[in-house]
Amino acid sequence: MFKAIKEDIDSVFDRDPAARNVFEVITCYPGFHARLLHRISHRLWLWRLKWLARFIGFISRWFTGIEIHPGATIGKRFFIDHGMGVVIGETAEIGDDVTLYHGVTLGGTSWKEGKRHPTLGNGVVVGAGAKILGPLVIGDNAKIGSNAVVVKDVPAGVTAAGIPARILDDVKKQAGFNPYGLSTDQNDPVAKALHGLIGHSVIIDKRIELILQHLEKLGLNVEDERATADKFDPNYLNKIVD
Repeated sequence: MFKAIKEDIDSVFDRDPAARNVFEVITCYPGFHARLLHRISHRLWLWRLKWLARFIGFISRWFTGIEIHPGATIGKRFFIDHGMGVVIGETAEIGDDVTLYHGVTLGGTSWKEGKRHPTLGNGVVVGAGAKILGPLVIGDNAKIGSNAVVVKDVPAGVTAAGIPARILDDVKKQAGFNPYGLSTDQNDPVAKALHGLIGHSVIIDKRIELILQHLEKLGLNVEDERATADKFDPNYLNKIVD
């Protein structure tokens, strides 16, 4: 158990540059406290001392702002950064080297008994405010963008973002730790529409310049029109010809 606690402390230094020393981590990191108390409550849960396990979970939430059900299964080197508002349900399963940021919910979508909460593979990063709902699977080393709402399985090694979450197209594997699970493409339809309009505008400008060049070869003076081409009037070519 002490080896596991040491690994938890080391994981804080690996993923949070604000951590300065071991004493600070032990005394000032609510994610570390929540994980430590969950180890105790989970052991009691397995021993069928369920009320006592739930009570320790309640005390943990009261002190840390992090709610982890004693029935949840958590792997090695688990790290919750900041932590306030994190909720992890009873049947959630979390692999090794997983990172959650504040406001994350690993929730259920059914009142039926049985598997109701997500399974997170090894190395998963879940950004602040993300909600992963239902008995779905997040593959190894996948990243969930901040404020995403995930309702379908996410394959290993990809980044998902948005509401509902979609797999991003242009994600490239990056060396090192990606803190919030973000990429250059957030699948923003407004941004894509604007890029499309800008691209179309560039093409139109090139065509207008080509027409002006041909008119200039015919001996027409098009300097004024070229200077004001950015304020394009669809009828101005007719005025030039007339």
